[in-house]
Amino acid sequence: MGPGTSTMVRLGKLTDYGLVLMTCIARDQGAPLRTARDLARESHLPVSTVSKVLKELLQSGLLVSHRGIKGGYVLAREPREISVLEMIAAIEGPMALTECSTEITGLCNLEPCCPIKNNQQIINQAVRGVLEKVMLSDLMQPLHLTNIRDARGRVVPAIASGRIQ
Repeated sequence: MGPGTSTMVRLGKLTDYGLVLMTCIARDQGAPLRTARDLARESHLPVSTVSKVLKELLQSGLLVSHRGIKGGYVLAREPREISVLEMIAAIEGPMALTECSTEITGLCNLEPCCPIKNNQQIINQAVRGVLEKVMLSDLMQPLHLTNIRDARGRVVPAIASGRIQ
């Protein structure tokens, strides 16, 4: 990489849309079932994209669909029971920051002699741990970063919401 260029770990667009759509559905829990058209209108996304994302969320068991004239989609569980990690995995598949963070071996040529393989796996576990603790109900309200201290007294950022962590 040359100067001025950067790379980032980022979620795909469909995953981003999935988080938005799940939040839209969660906000109106008392409302009738939500159709793809309803959600497209609310999220300002094309109906075809919404339908594609809803299908993924349905197949992963995060949504339940009801057919018929008054049919549509509803959450399979309460928003406080659905983690951001689950929603990401529904569209992206199991989350891994690096190839060696997966349970599959042999994906990277450096694996047998990599000096940081274990550290990469620990970092992956830490990120997964945070995403497991942030729930769909948390996305429905403002989140903010707060600082906590680790066992050595070092400041570590943590995510906080209105919910008690």
